[in-house]
Amino acid sequence: MKLLTLHWKGATAAARVEGSRAVVLERFADVGEVLRAGTPSAVRALEGPVVDLDAVDFAPVILAPSKIVCVGLNYRAHILEMKRDLPEYPVLFAKFADTLAAAGEEIALPGESPEIDWEGELVVVVGSTVRRASEEQAADAIAGYTIANDVSMRDWQFRTREWLQGKMWERSTPLGPVLATPDEIPSDARMTTTVDGVQKQVGDIHDLVHGPVDLMRYVSTITTLRPGDVILTGTPGGVGHAREPREYLASGSVVEVTIDGIGTLRNRFASEEP
Repeated sequence: MKLLTLHWKGATAAARVEGSRAVVLERFADVGEVLRAGTPSAVRALEGPVVDLDAVDFAPVILAPSKIVCVGLNYRAHILEMKRDLPEYPVLFAKFADTLAAAGEEIALPGESPEIDWEGELVVVVGSTVRRASEEQAADAIAGYTIANDVSMRDWQFRTREWLQGKMWERSTPLGPVLATPDEIPSDARMTTTVDGVQKQVGDIHDLVHGPVDLMRYVSTITTLRPGDVILTGTPGGVGHAREPREYLASGSVVEVTIDGIGTLRNRFASEEP
């Protein structure tokens, strides 16, 4: 099953994908509310207004997670291109809900940073409350997966040893377009990122140094994970900052991140208006 959040009648609502249409679940403001109310399967039979997917005005699939945990350096190819050693433990940092944007939304390129980069990522969405989860509990707590573009202001990111200031810019991280339950993800699923139609990244989403279950276990050791929380699992090789010569996003750039079983997260970038 696939779920999404859309703008609806001056507010937002969750919806269930049925083929080329979306069934609007008006009692839920977003997919996060669906998860907090119980398992996603509980809404499988709910009826509501129907909208063509092509006409959906997407909102971030989760509007306000209590936690956005991000993992750096988690694909072997990306670690090597950034000239780093494989990490023994997950490299973690956080984002805030204000960083989230929607599929299809135009993303502003702030004038303060000329070095803005793309990072396509698989995102784990938490479906139940867990703390110090066992492997089985961690697997059971995964509601599904979505896609993010961890847009990174590289000059700000590397001003200090801590990355946060390059990762927390407002409305810089599109999340969506849908949440896909685990059964939707093929065993050979791959992720590709294109910029203006040119492939920049490709990776096997199962070839992570620290996989989804391990990340759920590790993060839940530190803090309680709750329904609607999200974990960005890292990006494969092919980011612009590691290229020779380096490449960055420009006004008019279009980035598409596609993961088999989920779909495509597409966003256009434009210079931020003063």
